[in-house]
Amino acid sequence: MKFGTIGAGPVALGFAREALKAGHQVVLSNRRGADSLADVVAELGNGASAAAAAEAASLDYVLFAVPWPNVEGALRGLPPWNGRVLIDATNPFSAYSPELVLADLGDKGASEVVAALAPGARVVKAFNSIVIERFNQGPAKDGGRRVIFVSGDHAEPVEFVKNLIASFGFAPIHLGGLVAGGRLQQAGGPLAGRDLVDFGYH
Repeated sequence: MKFGTIGAGPVALGFAREALKAGHQVVLSNRRGADSLADVVAELGNGASAAAAAEAASLDYVLFAVPWPNVEGALRGLPPWNGRVLIDATNPFSAYSPELVLADLGDKGASEVVAALAPGARVVKAFNSIVIERFNQGPAKDGGRRVIFVSGDHAEPVEFVKNLIASFGFAPIHLGGLVAGGRLQQAGGPLAGRDLVDFGYH
């Protein structure tokens, strides 16, 4: 598979490393342009490349990982989604320094906001609930596998993302639809940031 990314920060790079290790290709993008990612692409190695956001976003599966204040701008001007899959790894922090501040989304979940800004995309929430430092430590912990939550309204891409997570060695757990599940796993929700481990007893 060839995955695109919108964003090339720690979450996108962590995803890219796992995807490349599993034999996939990754096309990274950011708002500064492909040339700014030359060193990152060289470090990631074979299978990694960089492109303009519109090109990366034209692929069938696209990881979306940008700071919350940049969400609207990052989704503006992209090709029509036409059912392609947007893997939403964002969290709704309005500020990151000197401390994390949750954005006021009113009665909406973060992925509902993202879905409204990407009409026609099949949105799957994933890779946002695990702290990136723990993700980068790998899936194995204390004899079990670290959990990554998945939410979405479309069975086929949800199953694909679950299988992708499992191929990385992590334990995918589907929380249900985007509204209920997305709110459980987004920052501020009860399952956000927890280093949970599946020991395979079920």
